[in-house]
Amino acid sequence: MWAELLPIGRLASGGYRRFAWTSADMACREWFRAEAHTRGMDVETDRNGNLWAWLGGPGPDAFVTGSHLDSVPGGGAYDGPLGIVSAFAAIDALLARGSTPAQPIAVVAFVDEEGARFGVACLGSRLSIGAADPARTLALADSDGTRLAEAMHAQGHDPEQVGADPEALRRIGVFVELHVEQGRALVDLNNPIGLATAIWPHGRWRYDFLGEGNHAGTTALSDRRDPMLSYAMTVLAARKQARLADALATFGKVTVDPGGTNAIAAGVTAWLDSRAPDEATLTELVAGIEQQAADRAARDGVRLTVTAESMTPLVSFPRGPLDWAADLLGEPPRLATGAGHDAGVLASAGVPTAMVFVRNPTGVSHSPAEHAELDDCLAGVAALTELMVRHTC
Repeated sequence: MWAELLPIGRLASGGYRRFAWTSADMACREWFRAEAHTRGMDVETDRNGNLWAWLGGPGPDAFVTGSHLDSVPGGGAYDGPLGIVSAFAAIDALLARGSTPAQPIAVVAFVDEEGARFGVACLGSRLSIGAADPARTLALADSDGTRLAEAMHAQGHDPEQVGADPEALRRIGVFVELHVEQGRALVDLNNPIGLATAIWPHGRWRYDFLGEGNHAGTTALSDRRDPMLSYAMTVLAARKQARLADALATFGKVTVDPGGTNAIAAGVTAWLDSRAPDEATLTELVAGIEQQAADRAARDGVRLTVTAESMTPLVSFPRGPLDWAADLLGEPPRLATGAGHDAGVLASAGVPTAMVFVRNPTGVSHSPAEHAELDDCLAGVAALTELMVRHTC
C-alpha cells in the first residue's frame, strides 16, 4: 500500500502537496477506492465528500476507523495516510484470523482535514456534524481565488449537497483514529503507541495590515507607512506572549502586496495559529497579541483588521471509549495533544471516539522528516485490529 501511495503529490523536496479537491487528492481517493475494492468493500462518497469503505455494508453500531489523505504544504508522508493504510491492514489481519464480524466495519477518509487550501481545518468532519455553515464554507476561496464550491464541482462533486449529515453519524458505534504522533512524548516514554486524552483548544486568525506602497529607494523612513514593520513586531510579540503563557502561537503563512524587492509593501496578510491547554489561556493570549499588533500598527500609520477564521474549543475524549481501549491495549501512555484531528471534531459532537498514536522517532511533523518505524506501525495495526475484533466479533 505504501509503495503505491507514496509517489502521489510528492515534491522534489521529499514533502507532499495533496491539497483538497486537486488532482493529487483525486489520485489518493482513487487509491483508496482500489484498496477497498481489493477487499470486496463497497465505497460511497457522502454529501460532504468524505469517502467510506464498508465491509459487510453500511449499518448501525459500526466500528469506523480511518483518517485523512490531504496534506499541508510540503508535509510528511505519515500525517493522515498512516491511519488509512493501518485501517486496511487491520481489516486484513482480522480476516486472516478467520474472524467473522457481527457488526459493520468502515474505513473513512475525511476530506480537507488540514485546511491547507481553503484555510479551515477538518472541513469534511465539521460539515458532517453541522459545525460549519454550508454557505459560508462553500464561499471559501484558495490563493488563486477558486471557491470551494467551484473546486468541488470541477471534481464531479455536487456542492449543493453539503451540510450536516446526522444519518452518517448515527451509523458510528465507535470511531478510532490512528495517527502518527506529532511530537516526541512516546519516544521519551519508550512506548510504540499511546492514547489521546484531549485536544487543546486552537484556532486561526487572519491579520490584515494595510499601509502605503511606495518606492524603497526614494521614500524617507519618516515618511513611510510600512505594514511589514507592524507584521514583524507582531510575530515577535506572539512568540513572547506564548512563551509567557506556556502556550503556542505561530505565524506560518504570509502574503505581501505587491511583493516587490524594491517596493515598500502596501499590505501584508498573515495567519496566526494559536493553541493552549485551556480556553481561558487561549482567549487571553490571542487578545494580547491582537492588542500589541494594534498598538504597533497605530504607531506605524497602518490599519489593522483581525478576522477569526476558525476556533475549536477544548475536546476531551469520552472516558468510556478511552478506558475501553486502554484496558484492551494494556494501558499504553495517555497523552494530550495540541494538534487538531477529525476524531476531535466527532468527539465534540458526542460520537464515541478514541485515538491511537504511533511513535514518531523524529518528533517532527508537517515536514518530510516526519516518520514512523515499521515495527511501530505494525504495533499500531495490531492495536487497531484488537479494538476492531473486540467491537465487531
